[in-house]
Amino acid sequence: MRLQYKKAATGSRYQNSQFFHCSARRNVIKPLLLADIGEGITECQIVEWFVQPGDRVEEFDKLCEVQSDKASVEITSRYDGIIKELHYSKDDMAAVGKPLLEIDVEEDELVVAGEGSVEGKAQESPKIDVSETTELQGSPVLEDSIEELPDTLSTPSNSQSLQKRNNTATPAVRHLLNKLNLDIADIKGSGKGGRVSKEDIDRHVLSTASISTPFKNEPTPVAVVVAKAEDRMSRFTSIQTQMFKTMTRSATIPHFLYTHTVDLTALSLAKTRYNSSPTNFKMIDTLPSKLTALPFIMKALSQAFAKFPALNAYLDSESPQLIIKGAHNFGIAVDTPQGLLVPVVKEVQTHSIISLAGEIGRLSKLAKAGKLTPDDFNGATFIVSNIGSIGGGVVAPVIVAPMVGILGVGKVRDVPVFKKDEHGVKKLVGRDELILSWSADHRVLDGATVARCAEEVRTLLEDIDVFSMVLR
Repeated sequence: MRLQYKKAATGSRYQNSQFFHCSARRNVIKPLLLADIGEGITECQIVEWFVQPGDRVEEFDKLCEVQSDKASVEITSRYDGIIKELHYSKDDMAAVGKPLLEIDVEEDELVVAGEGSVEGKAQESPKIDVSETTELQGSPVLEDSIEELPDTLSTPSNSQSLQKRNNTATPAVRHLLNKLNLDIADIKGSGKGGRVSKEDIDRHVLSTASISTPFKNEPTPVAVVVAKAEDRMSRFTSIQTQMFKTMTRSATIPHFLYTHTVDLTALSLAKTRYNSSPTNFKMIDTLPSKLTALPFIMKALSQAFAKFPALNAYLDSESPQLIIKGAHNFGIAVDTPQGLLVPVVKEVQTHSIISLAGEIGRLSKLAKAGKLTPDDFNGATFIVSNIGSIGGGVVAPVIVAPMVGILGVGKVRDVPVFKKDEHGVKKLVGRDELILSWSADHRVLDGATVARCAEEVRTLLEDIDVFSMVLR
């Protein structure tokens, strides 16, 4: 409060007039826009409203939660005021940059009153005319000088409030502030209008850490220089070029995939017994290094094709018609340093399992040495891809035209299973198992035909005694 004494026109008595400051309240309806939350997002779904029309809110109070296609963000108030209107309902899609709601904001308007009048400028502070001052009725004599009040009307609290209002930020930045338990008023914003960015927060955290530990002698981190990786061209080899052309044609074939599990426990025992007796290999000229499951699978496949010949065929798509092939010529995929090669084991139906093993070994050695002849690649009617030699279970092999099918062989695994004994009691036992994956051209082969052929192969492989009796 400020007192000013004026000399009355009719005498030496003084009348006083009291000057005072007050703040008039001015209500302004302000829209609160949905800020850009980054990453090219143009709209968000309103998940939940935390306020309703008529609610009073303060700056940084939560207003609503919005959900974009990447994240959920809580929107906070930028003003103190009363909610007047919500522009969206729950689950509506709100556009970025458009008003979310309307807030009745109360703004302060400075008023300086004296003798019923309002002073227009706060810096024009009235002064006491000391030269004309005499005694006041029953009042002590005034001092020779009266200290003039400051011209400015700002206070520390007003400055802090102004700074706080200027420190605006995006929802992502506010989320980071909440996570780090920081007050936005403590951070100097470098953006337009005092907007606080993530870089401002990083600088504030670093400066705070350096001030809190000024005597800690830590070595300065040295940047690690990493050589920039450069792109390079890789030209196809002749094998890769041929594979590119073949697989491009195969992309037009509608594939039907069928997989099933085969119990190879009995076959593995027979194979192990045979491998432990070297004298058995003296019956043939071409000796395999060891007996694997692949020749058994190829022979069982040939036996099944006798019942289901449509799988051992070529498709003439021009006519269209199916050409049933009499010879069972099976291509075997071999992984070599030069790439994937597919030599052909011809006339599988005439081979024994031992002779098949010898022929597979011979072609594999030639393929890895790069000594296969063109005739070794000709005439395949079906392909067997033994991906299990590397690993894996279920695969989706790709058919090579004009053939209509291909078989993928998974890795043999020892798995625990429950099996009933002679008394009907379940016991946990180990079993050798593999997965066979069939791909068939669905233009000429239906699922039932493929499934029946696959089950015929499974039956032969699981019952080695029956298999040995039906061999041709």
